[in-house]
Amino acid sequence: MLSSVRRLIFGVVLIGFLAWAFQTIVPPPPNICGTPNGPPVTATRIKLRDGRHLAYAEYGVPKERAKYKFVFFHGFGFGRNDGSFATPEITEELGLYLVSFDRPGYGESDPDPKRTLKSTAFDVEELADQLGLGSKFYVIGNSMGGQVVWACLKFISHRRFLQCFSFACFACMYAFGCSVP
Repeated sequence: MLSSVRRLIFGVVLIGFLAWAFQTIVPPPPNICGTPNGPPVTATRIKLRDGRHLAYAEYGVPKERAKYKFVFFHGFGFGRNDGSFATPEITEELGLYLVSFDRPGYGESDPDPKRTLKSTAFDVEELADQLGLGSKFYVIGNSMGGQVVWACLKFISHRRFLQCFSFACFACMYAFGCSVP
């Protein structure tokens, strides 16, 4: 009798553990902004060729007057609103225009289930084209955003870039197996 109770308790604990493990391993379905069950869209977004949306924020002088145009890539756990790095006086004086966007799956940008560094670089190129940034703009990546800088240098090298990033990205580049383009 005691042996069968132990088996029953063991079975219940095992099933509970397996249910917990399944819930932990399988991610929930994405909660896409603007869908009936998703959060509302509050950011400016562009629609990409594949139907996804990228949310972005613009800082500095209007791009038509800008002497220098920057695209900023946020790190892990951040988003498009972390792109403002200079005071309005400095941006005006130097003629700086900066666009920062939520990388796919962050903030209000739709997730890309087939995301790679290459696809993210092409998203950057499409964002730049739709915003009319021209063939020359500068890319800045902070922390894990540094990997997107390297992807741009490697996969859309026909653009003219200035590379700036934090030291934290070196560990990310090593972890993702990237090499200098």
